[in-house]
Amino acid sequence: MTSEINIGLAQINVIVGGIENNVDRIIEFAKRARDEMNCDLLVCSELVLTGYPPEDLLLRPGFNSRIRQQLARLCGAVKGIDLIVGYPKKTDAGLFNIGALIIDGEIKHEYAKIKLPNYSVFDEMRYFIPGEEACVVDYKGYQLGLTVCEDIWHDGPIEAAVEQGAELIVNINGSPFHANKISERRDVVCARAKATKTPVVYVNQVGGQDELVFDGASFATSGVGEVVHQMASFEEGLSCVKISQGANGVALHGSEMVAESERLKSIYDALVLGVRDYVKKNGFSGVVIGLSGGIDSALTTTIAVDALGADNVDVIMMPFRYTSDISKHDAHAEAEALGIKYHVISIEPMYDAFMQQLAPIFAGTEQDTTEENIQARCRGLTLMAYSNKTGKMVLTTGNKSEMSVGYATLYGDMVGGYNAIKDVPKILVYELAKYRNTISPVIPERVITREPSAELRPDQIDSDSLPPYEILDPILELYVEQDCPPAEIVAKGYEERYVSQVIRMVDRNEYKRRQAAPGVRITKRAFGRDRRYPITSGFRPKVDW
Repeated sequence: MTSEINIGLAQINVIVGGIENNVDRIIEFAKRARDEMNCDLLVCSELVLTGYPPEDLLLRPGFNSRIRQQLARLCGAVKGIDLIVGYPKKTDAGLFNIGALIIDGEIKHEYAKIKLPNYSVFDEMRYFIPGEEACVVDYKGYQLGLTVCEDIWHDGPIEAAVEQGAELIVNINGSPFHANKISERRDVVCARAKATKTPVVYVNQVGGQDELVFDGASFATSGVGEVVHQMASFEEGLSCVKISQGANGVALHGSEMVAESERLKSIYDALVLGVRDYVKKNGFSGVVIGLSGGIDSALTTTIAVDALGADNVDVIMMPFRYTSDISKHDAHAEAEALGIKYHVISIEPMYDAFMQQLAPIFAGTEQDTTEENIQARCRGLTLMAYSNKTGKMVLTTGNKSEMSVGYATLYGDMVGGYNAIKDVPKILVYELAKYRNTISPVIPERVITREPSAELRPDQIDSDSLPPYEILDPILELYVEQDCPPAEIVAKGYEERYVSQVIRMVDRNEYKRRQAAPGVRITKRAFGRDRRYPITSGFRPKVDW
C-alpha cells in the first residue's frame, strides 16, 4: 500500500520582476515546510518565480535568461523536499505558462497552461501560447494532475487529467481578488472536484501588485467537493495537507480551517494589503494625506494607518475661507485618535497670490468652477511639496463614484501616487467607515452622518452637482460594471434625467481617469486594467434606444 505523503501549500507574497527575491522566498518556505511540517512536496503559486502578472517584462530578452538562471539556483538550493512551481518558459515554439514538478533538484515534468484568460484584467494571450496536453505524473505512488489557474474554470483540462489517471489535481494560481471572489472561486473548484470525483489542492498567490490584490485563501477539497482545508486570506502562510490511499481512492486530510471573512472585512483587508504592498514594494518611507474632515479622506487615512503604522502616515489639514469649523475639528479628532502627525497649512495666502496674478486675464469674468479648482490645486501643490521634501508618497482620496463622473480636479485633489479607495463607490465608503469603527472608533461619527461637501464655495453639498448617491451608485454599477444599455437602466426604475446625466458625465471624463493615480481593485470591473475606453470617441449612448 502506498504510504501517506505530506503536501505543503505555500501562500507567498512575491514581487513582480523580483526574481532573485522570489526564489529566496521559495527556498525559505521550502526549508520551513521540510523542517517544521515534514512535508514531502511544496506547492507554490502560478508564475511564482516572476510574480503575477509580469506583463511586458515577459518581452524583455534579459528577463527570460534571468528566469533560467534563478530556476537553476532554486533546483540546486532545495534539498530534502520536492517542489511544484510556476514560471514562464521561452522555447522555439513560443512562450508558455508553466507549472513544473521538481524532484531531487531536477525538473522532472513541465505542464503548459491550456486555458489562457484574455478578459477583464487578464491578457495572457498577448504573451503565451496555450499548451495542448494534460500532465499526469507518478509521485511516490500517487497520480498527480498538474494544472494552472484558469484550467479549472473550464471544461477540458481537469477532465483530461482525470481520464489519464489523475487521482489528485494540483492547481496553482494567480487569482486576483474582487468582492465575493473567494466564495465564487471555491464554488467553481468544489463543483469541478465533485464532478470528476477527484480531490483538488488549490494554491493562490497573496499580495498587492499595482492595482490588483491577490487574496491567497488557498484551500483543498475532497473528491466529493467539500472543502477540507482552508488557509487565511490576505496574509502569507504555509500549511500542510496529508494524502493517503483510501477505500474509494485518494483521501485528502486537511490541517487548517479558517472561516471565510464577511464581505466588508474582506474588502477592507484587501484595501489595507493593496496600500501596504504598493508603498513598501515601491520603496516609499510612508504616505501623506490631505485630511479634510470629510468621509473619503477619513477612510483613506484609517486604511493607511492600518497598512503602514501611525509613524508612517502624516496628514495635512488645508483650510480655506469655506472650510467649516466642524471639518477642522473632526480632522483633528481623527488624527488624535489614530496617533498620527497632523499639520495645518492654510491655502488662503496661496490662493490670494494666484488670484492677484490672474486678475488681469480674468478681468470681466464671473466666478465659476475655475476658482474652485484653484483651491484644489493649491492643496495638491502643498501635498506634493511635502512629498518631495519628506519622501512620503501622496495618497489621493477620490472614491469610485467621483472618479466615474469626473467630480474631481485634475492636478488638485487627484494629485497623488496611489488611491486606496479608487474602486470604492461612495455608499460603500460609508459602510467601510462604519465597519472600521466597530474595531476601534477612530472616524468621528459626525464625519459619517453629515452631508458630504467639497467645501469649495459657501454652503456647497455634493448633491448640488450630482444625483443623490443612493441613485448615482446603482446607475454607475449598471453602466460601468455591467455595460447595461441606458434604456435598460431606465427600465429598472431610474429616472431618465438621472441616467442621461450620469452617462454623459462618465463618458466625457475618460481623459481625467486616464491621468488618475492607480488604486486598489475590489470590484469586478475597475477603471484602468478592466474598463478600457478611448478618450477621443464619437460614440454616445442614447437613453431612448
